[in-house]
Amino acid sequence: MALDQTSLDDLWDFSDPTASEARLRAASDAERDPSTRAELDTQVARALGLQGRFADGHAVLDAIVSDAPVVQVRIDLERGRLHRSASDASDTHPAADYFRAAAAGATSAGLGFLQVDALHMLALTEPDRAEHWTAEALAALDTIDDARTQRWRVSLHNNAGWAHLDAGRPTEALASFEASRQVAERWGTAQQVAWADEAIAEARLAVTPPGPA
Repeated sequence: MALDQTSLDDLWDFSDPTASEARLRAASDAERDPSTRAELDTQVARALGLQGRFADGHAVLDAIVSDAPVVQVRIDLERGRLHRSASDASDTHPAADYFRAAAAGATSAGLGFLQVDALHMLALTEPDRAEHWTAEALAALDTIDDARTQRWRVSLHNNAGWAHLDAGRPTEALASFEASRQVAERWGTAQQVAWADEAIAEARLAVTPPGPA
C-alpha cells in the first residue's frame, strides 16, 4: 500500500529540512511494512537534498531495495530532485530523465499524486516545455477526485504565473495567479491563499505600473 500523502505531510516542514529528516528517519525506523519504510527513506533523501547534502541523499536512495512500483517512482522523483538541485541550470538532462521515468511509472501504476508531482517537476526543469508539462498535469488532475491531489493545481498555476511574469507577460501571469488563488481557496492552505494574494498584487503592478508621484 502506498504511503498516505496526508500522513507524509505531517512529517514534513519544508522550511526546516533538518528537523524533517529527523522525523522521517524516526518514522522509517518505526515502520514495519518494508514498502512503506522504503517510501519514507526516499523522503529522507529529499530532506538531505534540501540541506545541500546531495551525495548523502543519493546514498540513501542507493540503499533502498524494493520492487514496489510506488517505491521506484519515488526513487526516480528524488533522484531527479537531487540532480536538479545539485547541477547548474545548463545541465538539467539527468534530472529531466528521472522525472520522465517517474511520470511514466506513476501513470502506469495509477499513482495520480506522484504522476502530477513528476510532471510539475518537468515543467520546472524544462522551462521551454513548461506549458506542455503543466497542461499534461492539469489534464491528469481532471481524472482525479482526491482533494489532496487536487491541491497540485495551486502550485501548477502559481508556477505558470511566475514563468509568465519572468517572460514579460504580466496579463497572462495575473490570470494564472488568479486561477491559483481560486483553487487555493477550495483545495489549498491558508498560506497558499496568502501567497496567491501577494503574487496577484505583484502582477497587477506589472500590468498597470503606478503613475508618477
